[in-house]
Amino acid sequence: MPSENNNDSSSAFLRVRSPKLGVMPGEEEELVNEGTYGKAFALYLRDALVQNGFQATQVACEDWGWWVTVAGLPFSCGIGIYGMRIDDSDMLDLCVTVLTPRGKQWSWGRFRLVDTTADVDRLHEAIREICADDDEVTIVAETPDFPL
Repeated sequence: MPSENNNDSSSAFLRVRSPKLGVMPGEEEELVNEGTYGKAFALYLRDALVQNGFQATQVACEDWGWWVTVAGLPFSCGIGIYGMRIDDSDMLDLCVTVLTPRGKQWSWGRFRLVDTTADVDRLHEAIREICADDDEVTIVAETPDFPL
């Protein structure tokens, strides 16, 4: 399934559901804003990305959702995960995107512009494949617009 926004500077959003990626015990206390779940998905992706050769490191709750830092690239890179409860259950409607824009971005470490497109697209593809290869994870949609 090719990305729907190859000419856009933003990565597509993958919308997913999985019974194993629900609200975690104690997650409520970590939330910056009520209702911004996704810790289980963030930890799952961090670990799976490491298995796929990426340097996924930090997982943190932000005011808009969960963040996974991806190190080892010539620019700052992160993945955003957003989750909302489905009704009153612990099941979540989740989406994920690479938050680093595609295209030429300033790198303070290299003190020049670097083209992020290939690395951002490779990271997005890896996330899609991780989800698609897991029988317990369903990709509901892939869209250029925020799906939740």
